[in-house]
Amino acid sequence: MPPIAIAMNTLDQLDPILQNKQATIDAALQLFDALEPVSLAFMIGRWRGSEISTHHPMDGLLAASNWYGKEFIDPETVHPLLFLDGQNRIFKVAPDLNAMKMSLNLPFFKHDAMRPVIRLMTSLSQTEASQARLRMMEYRGKVSATMIYDNLPINDSFKKVDDNTVMGVMDFKLVPQPFFFMLQRD
Repeated sequence: MPPIAIAMNTLDQLDPILQNKQATIDAALQLFDALEPVSLAFMIGRWRGSEISTHHPMDGLLAASNWYGKEFIDPETVHPLLFLDGQNRIFKVAPDLNAMKMSLNLPFFKHDAMRPVIRLMTSLSQTEASQARLRMMEYRGKVSATMIYDNLPINDSFKKVDDNTVMGVMDFKLVPQPFFFMLQRD
């Protein structure tokens, strides 16, 4: 199997997005649409995440909070938000709708000076309980593995870049613009 499971013209779009971690919404959607779907089994494991900037209101927020990625134990047991503490240990967080709304409405949360506050708030939401599940769902005309948050109006759809990389799109009911990210298998 080739290392990249997408057409060559899609590779031309992928390289700048992966290198720069930024794109227009249209370019990111076009790339996402060109990638192949993934199965639930493909997503099992722990993944390291990185944001793709598209001028979304959440751009920079995950990085400011020391986001690590996601972990998929099985289709019913998913930890959607993994973060690093001050000693680079990974911990799981229960997502909070009110905290998300506040961070979207107060853009100063993304500034470097706020990082200690954001990281403290994140550490106070630690949990060992699963906070999401995986299902095969249609998004933008194709069925692929999708993470459904238990307590948030959010679905994250995934498409395959290669055997160890997926592109994700967060579909948040309260924000019409999609949020893009990459996950690399740990």
